[in-house]
Amino acid sequence: MERTGRGLAGLVLAALLGVTGLGTPASAAPAAGASSSGADEGAAPSRPSYGADLRADATGDRWTGRETVTFGNRSAEPLREVYVRLWGNGTDGCGTPQNPSPVRIGRVAGGTPDAPSVGCTAVRIALPAPLPPGGRATVGFDVSITVPDRLHRFGRDGDHRYLGNALPVLAVRDARGWHLDPDVHRGESYYALASDFRVTLDHPTGLKVPATGTTATRPGAPGRSVTTGTARQVRDFAWAAGPFHSGAATSPGGVTVRTYWTDGTPEAWVETARTEALRAIDDLGKRFGRYPYGEVDVVLSDRFEPIGSMEFPGLVLVWADEWGGAVVHELAHQWWYGIVGNDEYASPWLDEAFAMYSGDVLAGDDGAYCAEFVNWENDTQAVTNSMGYWAAYGPGWSRFVYTYGGCVLHDLEKVLGSPAMADMMRRYVRDHWYGVSTTEEFQRAAQAATTTDLTSFWREHRVRTGAAS
Repeated sequence: MERTGRGLAGLVLAALLGVTGLGTPASAAPAAGASSSGADEGAAPSRPSYGADLRADATGDRWTGRETVTFGNRSAEPLREVYVRLWGNGTDGCGTPQNPSPVRIGRVAGGTPDAPSVGCTAVRIALPAPLPPGGRATVGFDVSITVPDRLHRFGRDGDHRYLGNALPVLAVRDARGWHLDPDVHRGESYYALASDFRVTLDHPTGLKVPATGTTATRPGAPGRSVTTGTARQVRDFAWAAGPFHSGAATSPGGVTVRTYWTDGTPEAWVETARTEALRAIDDLGKRFGRYPYGEVDVVLSDRFEPIGSMEFPGLVLVWADEWGGAVVHELAHQWWYGIVGNDEYASPWLDEAFAMYSGDVLAGDDGAYCAEFVNWENDTQAVTNSMGYWAAYGPGWSRFVYTYGGCVLHDLEKVLGSPAMADMMRRYVRDHWYGVSTTEEFQRAAQAATTTDLTSFWREHRVRTGAAS
């Protein structure tokens, strides 16, 4: 197949979603301790710090243990409660007494829990006293995670377990209130602030455990090992467990790329994916700011076709193929939703379209396919619509968010010129490093890069604020 133009767009979308469904020096990146900025100013609970100690059973099907989270309140109002999101329950909901939700918490300390809500994906914990602005507090709870028996980003395939969005995390309260959106079963519904994690995973020695963050594995009890993942300023923590093959290499820019693959994945495909990853992690860093996390795990399987590929902080699940699959796109997400955060339910285009565009730029694709490819079906559709809108739309939504959204950025580059576009994108990343951005903030960044009034551009390209939900 073609690797440029419309052919590349189709290949990437297939690898992402399955059959269903110029740069500055690396030193230009903000320091690892840089404070967040953007739409999360005043959001709470602020700068969460998570600690978890989990133990797997003999197969990695069940993980149990204890999780604590310490958080602050940098909003102007007292914080009277927090919400814990159990995103792993998004597909199964509340289950039944015989087959309960796959993710459960209990024995809560530091607050009083309510019954789970939002399809058992949210638990409200009332704090014992209002947390004043500038204060910090801690809540803790037991965690039980049972990996569902299905091929999924939170599921299993043969002897391999994938635990994406399985670890409970805090919901966000900002100027719009608490964000308690549902899991819409396609794309992502997530919204989280940059946080610190230290997660200890006690597992059978025969299982390798790729995970978010810088990882180290040491001997545990007889027949067991303990893998610890430590990550600063990331939005989630994910891991996998299974009898993976593995290898490691270091990019010229100094990033460790760890590759994990299943038995059925051809080694030639693994090598292609590894080469793509080593190149992309540096090239993306030169364009948008140096990758700040030190290492990244690329988990490959030739069996991911039904679910496509998926990004998590420092770890990506990639449907392997002879072209390298969606490696570049998923690694681009380390910047788009990872470093520059967004509300993925309200504004999915801010990560998916930007990752598509980033992959195109690295491939030398200028978006020439856009002129013949963009075809709106009705007046309510816009690249900026929420996942609530697209959940009601059904299959095919991805071309509007991913491909049409990427075309917005290609066409904007034609207006600004490539040097100005590259400079604007670098500044935009810098200004929202570890923060959260919105469509309005991106529009302001683009407008600041040109004397041309972009009002008609946004209208013609259906970049709308307050778009249909």
